Amino acid sequence: MHAPAKPLIGQRIHRKEDRRFITGEGRYVDDIALPGMAHAAVLRSPHAHARITSIETGQASAMPGVLAIFTGADLAAAGIGNLPVGWIVPHTKGGPMAQPPHPVLATERVRHVGDPVAFVVAESRAEAVSAARMIAIDYERLPPVADLATALDPETHQIWTEAPGNLCYDWEVGDAAATERAFATAAHVTTVKLINNRVHASPMETRGTIGHYDPSSDRYTLYTSNQNPHVIRVLLSIATLKISEEKIRVVAPDVGGGFGMKIYHYAEEVLSVFAAHRLKRPVKWIADRSEAFICDTHARDHVTTVSLALDADGIVQGLKVDTIANMGAYLSTFAPAIPSFFYAYPMPGPYKVRAVHVRTRAAFTTTMPVDAYRGAGRPECTYVLERAMDAAAREMKIDRVEIRRRNLIPAEAFPYKTPLLWTYDVGEFHKLLDRAAEVGAFAGIAERKREALARGRYRGLGFAFYMEACGMGPSKLLAREGCLGGQFEVGQVRVNPTGSVTVLTGSHTHGQGHETVYAQIVADTLGVDFEAIEIVHGDTDRVAYGIGTYGSRSLAVGGSAMKLSLDKVVEKGRKIAAHLLEADDRDIEFKHGHYRIAGTDRSKSFKEIAAAAYNPADYPLDKLEPGLEETTWFDPPDFTFPYGCHICEIEVDPETGKIDIVALAAVDDFGNQVNPMIVEGQIHGGLAQGSGQALLEHCAFDPETGQLLSGSFMDYAMPRADDLPSMRIESLVTACRNNPLGVKGCGEAGAIAGPAALVSAVLDALSPLGVTSIDMPVTAEKVWRACQDAQKS
Repeated sequence: MHAPAKPLIGQRIHRKEDRRFITGEGRYVDDIALPGMAHAAVLRSPHAHARITSIETGQASAMPGVLAIFTGADLAAAGIGNLPVGWIVPHTKGGPMAQPPHPVLATERVRHVGDPVAFVVAESRAEAVSAARMIAIDYERLPPVADLATALDPETHQIWTEAPGNLCYDWEVGDAAATERAFATAAHVTTVKLINNRVHASPMETRGTIGHYDPSSDRYTLYTSNQNPHVIRVLLSIATLKISEEKIRVVAPDVGGGFGMKIYHYAEEVLSVFAAHRLKRPVKWIADRSEAFICDTHARDHVTTVSLALDADGIVQGLKVDTIANMGAYLSTFAPAIPSFFYAYPMPGPYKVRAVHVRTRAAFTTTMPVDAYRGAGRPECTYVLERAMDAAAREMKIDRVEIRRRNLIPAEAFPYKTPLLWTYDVGEFHKLLDRAAEVGAFAGIAERKREALARGRYRGLGFAFYMEACGMGPSKLLAREGCLGGQFEVGQVRVNPTGSVTVLTGSHTHGQGHETVYAQIVADTLGVDFEAIEIVHGDTDRVAYGIGTYGSRSLAVGGSAMKLSLDKVVEKGRKIAAHLLEADDRDIEFKHGHYRIAGTDRSKSFKEIAAAAYNPADYPLDKLEPGLEETTWFDPPDFTFPYGCHICEIEVDPETGKIDIVALAAVDDFGNQVNPMIVEGQIHGGLAQGSGQALLEHCAFDPETGQLLSGSFMDYAMPRADDLPSMRIESLVTACRNNPLGVKGCGEAGAIAGPAALVSAVLDALSPLGVTSIDMPVTAEKVWRACQDAQKS
């Protein structure tokens, strides 16, 4: 008999991929050097809105090292298409969603600072940059539209003829009549006006592309720092380059952070491949950091009015939300879905209110396109709900924890159908709230406030309860709501003749630790050595069609596809073992890497079964094909629904407005956890990004010129290590019922709940001064002014 191995699932195993990263052996796009490679620079508009009257490239073309300069006219002559939109919001008011064209290079007009106008290719990057500066372009400047609050006003300048009034769509969901009835009979109404500030993902690795064309095979290769290479391949084929798909290979190697910003199809992916084909040389483009601020998608950027209708006991009877959401100058690939599907449908979050109505108007402005960023709509939703709940508690003089306790969905109500779209499968909200109150030491905050005040500081405790919908699928539901592509995932398990295992997954990794987590599942399921498992991703020539990584879907969808393939491998192995052991396969049990006839000591190791599968001398060829390889395409029956409560305690110095975060904690239910250490790392990162949005980060524009005022890390403030304390992370577990692993997704939680928790803490700290509202980012200047204004009044 063989001693059972210690299960790897649930263990805090160090990430196996980190060895290559910390030793400098990672392979990012900029690490790739192909023979004969040229380098490119993009000439971008210096104006937020202008008409292009002429472009002269002659002097630039004569610069040293210049190989080619391409303009929008060149792309049009070559039949290059526009960048596509991948989500069409259905059922909009007053007509279909506006879809203005998104050219790869601007031709007649530029519509935001950074809009690409020309692509310069030279022997070196420095020569390309120098030549780009010599291109002569005459612009006729037009009025910018940089203020979201007034973008839809009748007198505001028109950006697109295809979008009258700068309106992309006017969309609503919920029962408007029932909601109005709830407000008409309410004992109390709370209304809060909010701004959700615009932010930039700022991953460690900026975006980069390399285009390559092989004349001998007539095949194109794109290397790109992207989160879903298969989708980019399809879009290159059907939308932009219009090349037959089998001629295109897309490789996304190691990616140094994505956060959603690297999901989309960008102009530079088209340009580098187009130029490589024209020049018959590889062409590399790498963004510098300042360029990234004006060529990457931005995120958030909402102006919202939220109202709660409550009875005399603080039970919410109605929820009304009215939001204007910024789309920027063009529609990024999935932009229309973020302030509609991903923002509205998660309402009313964890609360049991039934009368809900949400209206979203998406506006065009002369700013960078806006799309998903860590959380994608769910942070904005949670911020709206939690700010409103805090305000209602203050106005009705009900404890903030108690008002939530009265409104949370009870455990016995699950599965729970929300009033909008979702059916939550499982949850224990009250239990988690109680634990969060213990972890955050809510009971002692009054004494901590008194102690801080004795030192001249204001102390505040904030928290936010969130409910997330993630793990994208099922495809039929998403197609009904406007998604133009499937949302399944593929997992292929290839057992090699020696018993080692190669997993090919359509998911992609950009720092989450997939190579470790997936290997833990494989090792436990098959009983093979953890080190004998290879995880392959990011190459469309190696991996079957997959959808990629975003929306906390990697483990719930991609991992589930892999697990189902592993189960198929086990079952085929059972039949092979039954033949070798001369037994009925129903009598064969599989544990710890061995097939055994139940009740006996007769067994075969998994390694022996693999060898037999590839050397079928003694093999049931009349029943089974040789080999041991299985593929599964998993389209989940529903999203997953993690939830939690994140807690923040701060101190404010009223003399300077400086905020010190003294404690951060999170209590979450992510379902089953494969590697708790990696889960904690995800929460740490999310809380850091959530804190950054709440306190520091903001893409600011000059309203008169539309110029980005925060175009470098000198002006766009990022959180640093000393801004954040050690974090306390705890979990409850209710296994998800919508996938075979029972997992829910953890990657976005900190960014979803973090901003609301931190602003809640600031307002709690300033409550003795009568401060009841403050907008993100809650900078020291804003806090200082709030303190000064309160002391004057």
